[in-house]
Amino acid sequence: MRRDTPPPRTGSSEAEVLRGFLDYLRNSVSAKVEEAPEPQVRTASVPSGTNLLGLLNHLTFVERATFLGERVTDWQATFHAAPADSVADVVTRYRQAVARANDVLDECADLGAPVPRPRSNGAAPSVRRALTHMIEETGRHAGHADILRELIDGATGR
Repeated sequence: MRRDTPPPRTGSSEAEVLRGFLDYLRNSVSAKVEEAPEPQVRTASVPSGTNLLGLLNHLTFVERATFLGERVTDWQATFHAAPADSVADVVTRYRQAVARANDVLDECADLGAPVPRPRSNGAAPSVRRALTHMIEETGRHAGHADILRELIDGATGR
């Protein structure tokens, strides 16, 4: 059964449109993982080793790096959740990272200004670029999650 949720109706400003679509994608990908059964949620269904739980774990690190300035030294390792992590643990961490990122974004009135994060890992991108990057990154992995979830239990839609 297909359960599609249409894209959001956002406000008219550029910031409202970008943030509306990013939140839509964030909710889509976390819902794909949240309802997935164990152990399939962490089992690779494709030769690359990609799995649903690992995708959400990775997106947590991307949110933190992009909006909070946290440094990641091994991006490949972010695609794997720890064996002790439950689905609820990874979903909660993701949602906490999103909430913290949104707190930062709430303080950003100028999309052309740099993201106000620590500069330990280089110059911060503009808020516009960071939002656009996160839409691309989350959308890409939401597509992966759609396919992986359908392989697990046939669930489709957003």
